Amino acid sequence: MKILFAGPSLSGTEFVPVRAGEDRVVPDYALTCRGPAKCGDITHAVDQGFRVIGLVDGRFEDVAAVWHKEILYALSRGANVYGAASMGALRAAECHPFGMIGIGEVFERYAFGGLEDDAAVAQVHAPAEFGYIAFSEAMVTVDATLDAALAAGTITADERALIRTRADAVFFKERTWRRIFDVVSREIDRAAERLKPHIRNIKREDAESLLDVLLERKSATPRAGLDFAGWQFNETTQWSKLRV
Repeated sequence: MKILFAGPSLSGTEFVPVRAGEDRVVPDYALTCRGPAKCGDITHAVDQGFRVIGLVDGRFEDVAAVWHKEILYALSRGANVYGAASMGALRAAECHPFGMIGIGEVFERYAFGGLEDDAAVAQVHAPAEFGYIAFSEAMVTVDATLDAALAAGTITADERALIRTRADAVFFKERTWRRIFDVVSREIDRAAERLKPHIRNIKREDAESLLDVLLERKSATPRAGLDFAGWQFNETTQWSKLRV
């Protein structure tokens, strides 16, 4: 049994629910789709019998986020757990030594590229009933766009650094391309015209890569690196409280 937790990173696709709190089953792929995961959702999925779990988006502000312990629990029960794009990339970067499989560029940056800020993937988005449409841009998308523009020679290294600094200073709930272009307009000539052709929705790209694995279009293997072989899952007091 396969399950995917996703929202804004795959908005507008058949792989996100259309109503909050309800599953969306895609029978052609035997895949159950749920919205962004919160604390307890991974554990609940494992207890329901799901043994292939894809974590893309997660909740973090209004409720507790997915625990690392939940992922360890899933792995200890023999589940294959994949993470990408957003909350999935964060948890995969932290749990890949235990067997979680990270997919995509965002995961690579968190695990091996020096990215440490959890908020770099944060976005504001609509609920399921409105398609999980994102209202803001994540910093990882800004970074991917600036890298693409720099590689194409559209902006200079100094301009990239300045735009990134200004974008990062915008509160994540208010960070849109329009706002970014506005705050750099006095310092960067024709910023919108130069950057728009290079905009990369890296979270979407990574989420689609994870989806390809769940749909068995591609395979994914654990990333080489630190490996805590032989670890055992310990049912701590805090874990017991989660199970209540």
